[in-house]
Amino acid sequence: MLSRNPTAKHLHITLKRSPIGTPYRHRLVLQGLGLRKLHQTVVRPNTPQVRGLVDKVAYLLDVSAQ
Repeated sequence: MLSRNPTAKHLHITLKRSPIGTPYRHRLVLQGLGLRKLHQTVVRPNTPQVRGLVDKVAYLLDVSAQ
């Protein structure tokens, strides 16, 4: 899960579970993060906005702070 490391500059976010059967708004969050395929990893800045998106769909993701 996501550790609250305020010194990390980037988050490595990986889609681990399929969004099939999830609420439409959760799929929009994944689209906003740039995640389309299973096991795809994206790097996003460690900001409160990105953390909020990650928290909404945390059950689908694997997040590590770098």
